[in-house]
Amino acid sequence: MARTSRSNDWGFPRWRGYGSSREATQVRLCDRHGCDRPGDCPAPKSPNSPERWWFCAEHAGEYNRGWNYFEGLTAEEAAAREAADRRTADGYANARHYEWAGPGDGTRSRDEMRALGVLGLEPDAGFDQVRAAWRLLAKAHHPDVAGDDPQAAERFRQVQAAYDVLRTAEEARAT
Repeated sequence: MARTSRSNDWGFPRWRGYGSSREATQVRLCDRHGCDRPGDCPAPKSPNSPERWWFCAEHAGEYNRGWNYFEGLTAEEAAAREAADRRTADGYANARHYEWAGPGDGTRSRDEMRALGVLGLEPDAGFDQVRAAWRLLAKAHHPDVAGDDPQAAERFRQVQAAYDVLRTAEEARAT
C-alpha cells in the first residue's frame, strides 16, 4: 500500500517549480467597474499619491488618454517639476535615443519642438527649412535693422536660441 501523504517536493528532480504552491494563484482584477480581466497595469490615483489603480491594458490606455501630469500647476511649477524629473534621470543620458519626443514625428525632443514653434515651422521640417526660417527672422528682427525696439531685440534672442537648439540637435544626429 502506497503512502498518500507524500508531497511532490521530495527528491530530485523537483516535480514542481520553486516557490509555487498547490493553492490557487491570486490574480488582481482590473479596477474598472465591470471588467473581469487581470489588472496588471498600475496607474496613479493622483499626482503626488503613492496609491495606484490597477487596470487591464485597454482600460489603462483609456485612463492615460485623459491624464495630465501637470494639471493644476502654473507654468513655473510645471517647468520646475520637469527639471527635477530630468535631473533624477541623468544616469540615462547614454540612452538618449530612447527619450520621449512628445508631439511630432517621434524624432524630436520637447525642446526642439518648442524651438520649431518659435521659428514657426512644422514638426517635420528639415534642417534646410530651419536655416531658411532662422535667416529670415534674424534679418527681420536684428537690432541693427529694428533700431531701438526692445521687443525686436527680445524676439531676435528667442530666434537665435531656437536655432542654436536645433543646430545642436542636428549635429548630434549627424555624429
